[in-house]
Amino acid sequence: MAHFLKDRAENPHEPVRPNRPDLSGAAIRTAKEDLAACFRMAARNGFEEGVCNHFSAVVPGYDDLFIVNPYGYAFRELTASKLLICDFNGTVVDGAGEPEATALYIHAEIHRRLPRARVAFHTHMPYATALSMTEGPPLIWAGQTALKFYGRTTVDENYNGLALDHREGARIARTVGDADILFMKHHGVLVLAPTIAEAWDDLYYLERAAEVQVLAMSTGRRVSPVDPAIAEAAYRQMREGDADSARAHLAAIRRQLDAEEPQYRH
Repeated sequence: MAHFLKDRAENPHEPVRPNRPDLSGAAIRTAKEDLAACFRMAARNGFEEGVCNHFSAVVPGYDDLFIVNPYGYAFRELTASKLLICDFNGTVVDGAGEPEATALYIHAEIHRRLPRARVAFHTHMPYATALSMTEGPPLIWAGQTALKFYGRTTVDENYNGLALDHREGARIARTVGDADILFMKHHGVLVLAPTIAEAWDDLYYLERAAEVQVLAMSTGRRVSPVDPAIAEAAYRQMREGDADSARAHLAAIRRQLDAEEPQYRH
């Protein structure tokens, strides 16, 4: 299902870049290692689908560049040095290979049009994707973990097939609006965040929330939602410490990988 990038015609919005930027800084290296850790742990948790899904992050210090995984690699194969740095037109300015076509068209337009979305994770992880295929709102707000996302989600109801041009990426970006989580009908999910740590934390807990909801629904008994006032209050409680918790979560997965798969850093 993944596609080679065939058309990289110049975009009139792109700046002329006469010199290669300096991409050797510590902040960029850390971002690549953090992103590589997320790919590896996503694979461990079954969030990947072949070579089709993609994570991206705006390059520290360069708002017109983003880090993304190259075409043709499974998440569990990725390392910091294998990740690409591209501009919004798909030109690779650092790294070997090319982005997958839908990765370019979705992520470039998300980062171009939504400056708050410094990080974008797109997956077809099974439980959240299953809920994108059901009638009605995906999350019922019945489980505590789901309340982390209360008021933060929206649904793209207009599935148009694969995102193989900038127009479809732009349409997806417009659909996001102010949401952090986009359920893409018949497709998957898109998680947007200001940091890699917060994107990982949301991705992980979104799938956990979806999993327990699917299990509850499978009993055939009515799933009882939390009272909206309580749901709102619980959401606010969770969000107070969310950024700190996310940083601790990412640090924990890096410690695990340092002990078991240290090659992710290379």
